[in-house]
Amino acid sequence: QVQLVESGGGLVQAGGSLRLSCAASGNIFTINTMAWYRQAPGKQRELVAIITSGGSTNYADPVKGRFTISRDNAKNTVYLQMNSLKPEDTAVYYCNLEGRLYSGSRFNYWGQGTQVTVSS
Repeated sequence: QVQLVESGGGLVQAGGSLRLSCAASGNIFTINTMAWYRQAPGKQRELVAIITSGGSTNYADPVKGRFTISRDNAKNTVYLQMNSLKPEDTAVYYCNLEGRLYSGSRFNYWGQGTQVTVSS
């Protein structure tokens, strides 16, 4: 009932920037929490950044000061602006949205993932 489409990944040199987008569609009543996770080769999936409906944000220590999460509620979209990218940022990035449908049911869905590769 909810579909998430990610975009914006790619190959970038160290020190460069990328902006990821994740757009949700479906019979959404409200989106409460939007988040970005990533999974690097040989590593566990980790939370990168999260933003609440009230606009509060939290970031994982490795990305603090470099990444910024934001949301556009009118577009049901969450963004991740990534600056000063490092090779260790290389991973598949996944968005995750939680909220309620018009039916009253809760949803918690993942995007398909987008590859971010940072070369040295």
